[in-house]
Amino acid sequence: MTGPEPAAGVDPDDPRWQVAGRTADAARRRFPADILAVAVHGPLAHGDDDGGGDAEVGLLLVTYRAGGGPVPSSRRIDGVLVELTVTGADDHLRRARTLTPRWPLTADRYVTTVALYDPTGWLRTLRDEHLGRLARARPAEFSAAARDAWYPGWAAHARAARLAEWYETDQALVMLAEARLAAATVNGLLSRTYFRDPGDAVRRTGLAGADMTEVGRVLTGQAEELAARGRPVDGTVDDLLTR
Repeated sequence: MTGPEPAAGVDPDDPRWQVAGRTADAARRRFPADILAVAVHGPLAHGDDDGGGDAEVGLLLVTYRAGGGPVPSSRRIDGVLVELTVTGADDHLRRARTLTPRWPLTADRYVTTVALYDPTGWLRTLRDEHLGRLARARPAEFSAAARDAWYPGWAAHARAARLAEWYETDQALVMLAEARLAAATVNGLLSRTYFRDPGDAVRRTGLAGADMTEVGRVLTGQAEELAARGRPVDGTVDDLLTR
């Protein structure tokens, strides 16, 4: 069995590629009747990060049927952290066709992959299904998802502010980080922009260094935009209980 074809700009001797290739080959040997495709996603698939043996490898193992193959797992192998995602093909395609409040943080896994094993071209189908779903999505769907993503951001910001008043600085910083990421996710939904990972999300939206006051202003502005789009964050009990 051959190893993966590295992404452009990536050193084929990078220890991450070596571990990814060994893992893919071992999975195919151990579960030959289950494996449909194996791919790398995340920074290694993009091929434009600084590499390093201690970096993470996101490995996707697609099976013909749900429950086939190994169980999802994480291990450090030769200094490389491997995050193994195992999913049935139908289930993964269904997720690729679903627009959720976390879409800006998950879409990259459907769009940017590097095949280690894909004899049927299934990964192209995955990408096409996701992009096709986006092409069919109505603006109201993104607005509704953005509203749902806004609520945990608002709650985290309120909690961070209260903790800061109580001089619980460490806890306040954790909650502020959650609020930043939620606000970045809302921005992604409102602009139909997806990100490589949470760090990329807060960096590209200018929220990486935002303080409590700035994050509050961003959340307030998002609430106003959602109201203008017909998806106000405030409502009544009847609104809450409407199916």
